[in-house]
Amino acid sequence: MNIEPGLLSKLDPTPKTPLVSVVVPVHNEAPNLKPLISAIGAALAGIAHEIVYVDDGSADATPQILAEIAQTLPTLVRVRHKQSCGQSGAVVTGVKFAQGTYVATLDGDGQNDPSDIPTMLETMRVAEAKGPHPVLIAGHRVNRQDSSAKRYGSRLANRVRAWALKDATPDTGCGLKLFRRQAFLELPHFDHIHRFLPALFIRAGGQVISVPVRHHARAHGASHYNNWQRLKVGIVDLAGVAWLQRRWKVPQIEGHCE
Repeated sequence: MNIEPGLLSKLDPTPKTPLVSVVVPVHNEAPNLKPLISAIGAALAGIAHEIVYVDDGSADATPQILAEIAQTLPTLVRVRHKQSCGQSGAVVTGVKFAQGTYVATLDGDGQNDPSDIPTMLETMRVAEAKGPHPVLIAGHRVNRQDSSAKRYGSRLANRVRAWALKDATPDTGCGLKLFRRQAFLELPHFDHIHRFLPALFIRAGGQVISVPVRHHARAHGASHYNNWQRLKVGIVDLAGVAWLQRRWKVPQIEGHCE
């Protein structure tokens, strides 16, 4: 995608800070660190950014490799949990440590493609120009490179979520998302929040825009979740988010006096 020179910089009201912080939660992803960090740097060359890796209590060489990369990469920020708190806990930690106006989240397994982030930033610019509501740009893996069982499980989960939460999002499980840091910090936080961000942004009076993104097969390691694990926690979380939706109404501002 061709982007007008200087266009992305208009998104950032404070040029001294990064425009975007790329937050990557990882747990035992040592072989995937260098390729993904290199890909993020190449994708965001020319865009003020930082890369925030949150090591969620890894027991492999993840902390050592990140320390090695940080010696020559000043844009890399490292945070480590003393013990594993789960993907959502790592995402929340990463957003809190981030300095960028916007945050892009990526899964640490290398299946998301960071080259989609500039297009998502442009989509954000266009959407925010139309109004002040919070915007979530959500990736939609149109050509997903996963097993048939995993794809089927995700399709079923997406249909159930769409029915229960009316989040109108075809792929809530995609780890590639973009939002304003401040908008995320104002959301209620709980375990597995990363799977329900579209519903939570809508609950806050915001807008969700799904954009097609690339998806790659996992090159190293294995997924930390299976369909049964997602189902067990998903039912409880779904009920909780549905409760949150019922217990909040977005105030409609009629006027403002100084």
